Amino acid sequence: MPRHAPIPAPGPAPGPAAAAPPDPPGPGDVARSALLVLCACVLVAQGMVAAVNLLVPQLAASALHPTASELLWAVDAYVIAFAALLIPAGALGDRYGRKGALLAGLALFAAGAGLSAAAGSPAVLIAGRGVCGAGAALIMPATMSILVHLSPPEHRGRALATWTLAAGLGGLAGNVGGGLAGEYLTWRALFWAVVPLAALLALAAVRLIPRIPRRPEASVDPAGAALLTGALFALVHGIIEGPSYGWGSAQVLLSFGAGAVLLALFVRRGLRAARPLFDPRLFASARLRAGALGIAAAFFGLFALFFVNAQYLQYVKGFSPALTGLAIVPLTVGMAVVPRYGARLQDRFGPRLPVTTGLACIGVGLLLVSTAGAATPYPVYALYLLVLSTGTGLCSPALTLSVVSELPAHQAGLGSGINTAAREIGAALGVAVVGTVLASRTHGTFLDPARAAEFTSAMGAALRVAAVAVLAATAAVAAGYRRR
Repeated sequence: MPRHAPIPAPGPAPGPAAAAPPDPPGPGDVARSALLVLCACVLVAQGMVAAVNLLVPQLAASALHPTASELLWAVDAYVIAFAALLIPAGALGDRYGRKGALLAGLALFAAGAGLSAAAGSPAVLIAGRGVCGAGAALIMPATMSILVHLSPPEHRGRALATWTLAAGLGGLAGNVGGGLAGEYLTWRALFWAVVPLAALLALAAVRLIPRIPRRPEASVDPAGAALLTGALFALVHGIIEGPSYGWGSAQVLLSFGAGAVLLALFVRRGLRAARPLFDPRLFASARLRAGALGIAAAFFGLFALFFVNAQYLQYVKGFSPALTGLAIVPLTVGMAVVPRYGARLQDRFGPRLPVTTGLACIGVGLLLVSTAGAATPYPVYALYLLVLSTGTGLCSPALTLSVVSELPAHQAGLGSGINTAAREIGAALGVAVVGTVLASRTHGTFLDPARAAEFTSAMGAALRVAAVAVLAATAAVAAGYRRR
């Protein structure tokens, strides 16, 4: 393979003006109606990550008669497709049009939900979930890149804080919606409800979101996209399957090995190709690395909590599925109120203060939740959730802006793909690590209400491991923000 002239490595602080002329200025602050549509799309796409978790008992008892492995894939197919396709989907939006990518994503999302709702076999349900995940992979980067384009630089931090809020609330909405569906409706009803919702959002997007000029010079690089998609698919597959098959099993080691090889080939292509999907040397930026690690750490902690929350409240506290979904609502308080203050701190002091303080709060919140037991009053548990949600709301806007601002404006879709991929990989790792500790301490029987005390002890150990990981990442992120 002939070597092309080397691509100049980015400087220590690449900025939007470093690589290409910026997008033309947006028309001022994003119109409120367009912002609401974009945030609603984000909330729905992110909500489907969490909603199915609360329907697992209903799916297991359904006429589909899924095996344990098929049930796991019905949950995970969405996450794997979502995470693996995010970065190529963002690049496609940059080149062919971000509004078009959003509409295509909503169409795929509706089609996947309809296929899942009508499924007559576990294989069809799994396929529908994968199609939904592919739609979400188009939706998420498109919404953020549209928002970046429409927001003038001085208001971009606040706009991204709103996007971050919608993404965070999506997980909570998924818990609430999944809990209500699990108690009062059926799993098919939840999927059917998504079809008209996605159609309505598409109609609103057509009417209210302006069309942004395409960037035909933006690189898609099909070969690079295939390598990166395959690498992320293999790595996320290994992370998700680790707790089930064992981290030393042939299946998991093969997934990690394939992911490492494909990632190495992707980096090699990125260094040699004339127009790669993106230049790996962009990660020479300490701030971009710190931002991606911080996002992954924040969602590692958040989804570690999501994984144990439903089981703790149902099997230890005796809550119904609907009440379990509603009981996590205190997490909305910090996520709804705090991001605007996090954005202000970012504007005034830079990202290091809100990021390190927020990540530290997430770690402390996990440690507090790890002390919860059967006798812990719910108001005390809700206070622990509030600490964690305050940390999430404080650090998320600055982390998102750190990643997006390190890429040129014409690669906003790619930047938002990196941002969201870091979120999904962090979330998958959080579930995998906590699930592994729980399974090892309860011998895989942590869903037995008769063993609530054993589960509580295992939950505490698992969340302490998660807290240590988040606090260790906090120190690494802080060091990254010190270097320019």
